[in-house]
Amino acid sequence: MNLRFNARILLATLLALVITGCATGPRVTTHAMPQVDFTAYQTFGWPEEMGTDRGGYETSITQYFKQAARREMEALGYRYVDESPDLLVNFFANAEDKQDVYTRPRMNATFATGYYGYRYGMYTAWPVYTTEVDTFNYTVGTANIDLVDAERMQLIWEGRVEGRLTERALTNPSAAISDAVAEIFAEFPTRNTRG
Repeated sequence: MNLRFNARILLATLLALVITGCATGPRVTTHAMPQVDFTAYQTFGWPEEMGTDRGGYETSITQYFKQAARREMEALGYRYVDESPDLLVNFFANAEDKQDVYTRPRMNATFATGYYGYRYGMYTAWPVYTTEVDTFNYTVGTANIDLVDAERMQLIWEGRVEGRLTERALTNPSAAISDAVAEIFAEFPTRNTRG
């Protein structure tokens, strides 16, 4: 019994390592409107209500996104202004609980007893197969950043990051948002041409 218990722990640990080893980190996707010259824009600001605001007030999540996005936009050479910006920068974030279920067959040894007792010691009867189930619960976070041409009120660029939320991300959202925003802006069309 102890050997069977240790084998079960080892198998579960190996499965967890395989799953972790396959994880490639957050997935970033972006889309830019064709023929948009991003260098023609000079300034940026925020819309009146952000996608991360709730109930008419600014959330701490919104504040974390603003700090990180301002850092990235200014690193790209854009200047923040309170009134009449060329670009509006908006955010949205969501967390969703997910569950992965893995099943695998498990062979139970059968012992000859009763009527079939004559087999005991010579050979066993057909093995009986059961199914073992491992369940993994986790949270997936998604963050979007939209850049809108303020004059035309048209979306010109969207960046999105999706990945598993770690305990660090859940307990320290400021750092997690900062990292996510940096990963999104690493794919910005002018990243290589601006300061």
